[in-house]
Amino acid sequence: MVTQQEIDKEIAELAGRVTPGGHPPRLYPPYRSSILRSPRQPLTLVTDPDAIELWTPVFGTGDVTELDADLTVRHSGEPIGERITVTGRVTDRDGRPVRNQLVEIWQANAAGRYVHRREQHPAPLDPNFTGAGRALTDANGDYRFTTIKPGPYPWGNHVNAWRPAHIHFSLFGTAFTQRLVTQMYFPGDPLFAYDPIFQAVTDPAAQQRLIAVYDHDRSVPEFSLGFRFDIVLDGPSATYFEEDHQ
Repeated sequence: MVTQQEIDKEIAELAGRVTPGGHPPRLYPPYRSSILRSPRQPLTLVTDPDAIELWTPVFGTGDVTELDADLTVRHSGEPIGERITVTGRVTDRDGRPVRNQLVEIWQANAAGRYVHRREQHPAPLDPNFTGAGRALTDANGDYRFTTIKPGPYPWGNHVNAWRPAHIHFSLFGTAFTQRLVTQMYFPGDPLFAYDPIFQAVTDPAAQQRLIAVYDHDRSVPEFSLGFRFDIVLDGPSATYFEEDHQ
């Protein structure tokens, strides 16, 4: 039987490892869920990557419409909260645009609650907001979403634990196996210092790349405030992605 001492030793060893590119280790003990989710064995090399593609989702450019990128018009009424416009550019390490990239987002509503059957936060649901959208980047690598600014929420990681307001981003590349996931935060959030997920990114410059910039020129008059969140897929200025397996 494995003793608690052996488990603690293994956790300490895993926590000390740093992944390529300066990303934090997949095991970060202050983020308690990472203790259960991080791999304990060497990763398995896929010998037939083409076979994986036979079992993964596919989509065509005709499956994504402009309506998918506006999370405020999906229902019969107006969602509650501060309307925002989130735009940005997806580029490679050399600044070249990544075109026709599927960008998906999901988020909590203005009260900090997700539409999910396992959601436990006793905040109100918004019948006019489900919190998910998608868009394709254009020829310049640009994307655009209209949504509601999400609220912070408690998450039970430790005493009085609250997640900063954030929007999850998913980028699919040219195949499902190339999927990258990250989070966009909002400037000036006082919860940054108390959030183990954000603090797991120890490089201050990398932290800043996860925070959107308020851009007044991208605000829509009488309608929404504008935020810019550019995404760099690789290289020294890359956006930090969750579970990066470089």
